[in-house]
Amino acid sequence: MSHDRLGKGLGALLGDYLEPDLQPGEVQKIRIGSILPNPMQPRRSFVQAELEELASSIEANGLLQPIVVRAAAAHYELIAGERRLRAVGILGWDEVPSIVREASDKTLLVLALVENLQREALNPLEEAEGYASLSEQFDMKQADIAAAVGKNRSTVANLLRLLKLPVSVRRLVEDGSLSAGHARALLAVDDALRAAELGQQAAKEGWSVREIERRVAGTSKKKRKRKRRATSDPMVKAFESQLRDHFSTRVTIREQVGRKGTIEIQYHGPEDFERIYELMTGQESSRVGE
Repeated sequence: MSHDRLGKGLGALLGDYLEPDLQPGEVQKIRIGSILPNPMQPRRSFVQAELEELASSIEANGLLQPIVVRAAAAHYELIAGERRLRAVGILGWDEVPSIVREASDKTLLVLALVENLQREALNPLEEAEGYASLSEQFDMKQADIAAAVGKNRSTVANLLRLLKLPVSVRRLVEDGSLSAGHARALLAVDDALRAAELGQQAAKEGWSVREIERRVAGTSKKKRKRKRRATSDPMVKAFESQLRDHFSTRVTIREQVGRKGTIEIQYHGPEDFERIYELMTGQESSRVGE
């Protein structure tokens, strides 16, 4: 993620914490045992092989960038640089070069999100939970979150929807058995038990996103009869697929007599409706932020 894509004011924030301008004497060595992890860290797992590779690099070249911490009661809390801190721990260092900065809990969470997003280190659920924390703990709207982390609001909304999935499906996304695309397809299933069953089967049998959508459509057809049939025209089906990808939800094109038809776009609640409206019109719904 380039700095010019970051939200308003975040470039300065990154400069202060992730890439600080160092003043003479500002870097100090702090005992590793007195530094606690960032309490707002959204990332729950670190790949040991990657940490060992970083440790080897630090051993050969030194720690090129100090970590950044904030002072707490009788200890310090990490602001930025958890991978570096873990790597020097592997090397057996007692102390680590550090810069002390003031930072609020909100700043800690935003910085942790941005630092991980820059490395594409978060799985979709960790990213979604980070956004949910910003919303719940700091009363931030989706548009504010999007601006803070340099994402589109629709992207933030899509990820937050994943938190509505059954726990078993979320775990499959967390461990990489299912992608965010698979998970979004399962959001169309109203029955949580059925969604969980489809998710487990998809992971076990290696289904594509399209296969899940086909199974979900079959589940829906059992619940209700449709007066108009979905299109069978290959070209129209291709358009249907493109619309489905664009809106990240189920889209069905139904043909009628006389070359007429309907396009059905499924949404899952007011926020999802606003997300789709924004994608269709390029404008935010007047309800956003209410």
